[in-house]
Parts: sequence; structure tokens; C-alpha cells
Amino acid sequence: MDGKKKKFTAAISINECKGCERCIRACPKKLLRLEDKLNSHGYRYVLYSGEGCVGCGSCFYACPEPGAITVIEEIEEGS
Repeated sequence: MDGKKKKFTAAISINECKGCERCIRACPKKLLRLEDKLNSHGYRYVLYSGEGCVGCGSCFYACPEPGAITVIEEIEEGS
């Protein structure tokens, strides 16, 4: 891969999230958690906690809210 490394992140749109927790249950790496705070619609929302996302998309496919979760792929230059 020419010294390049892929890194994935689950980006959560806080105001689109309804806190159903389906993505939390779907994540094989257990990297999502339910926040105690409320979004602008009065729902607790999910946050991506840490690193280690493998980019599988399980959270994206489990989410019933269009646009609430996006899996982002970043390419990092190797040393």
C-alpha cells in the first residue's frame, strides 16, 4: 500500500441521532456510547469514543436515521 495506512472514524450527526442505541449494539469494536447530554431535539445521542474503528459500516447500516452516522476513511502517510 506504498506506506499508506487507512484509518476509519464513525462521525455522528448529534442532532440527527435519536438515541435508539442500535449502532451501539451493532459495533463489533464497542466504540460507540450513549451520551448523558441531550441534543436539540431532546434525545440522548451517541458519540464515537476513541480509536479503532475498522470501517465495517455496521453502525451505519443499523441506524434507522438517514444521515445520522457516516463512516469516514482517512489515508495516513506512513513513515
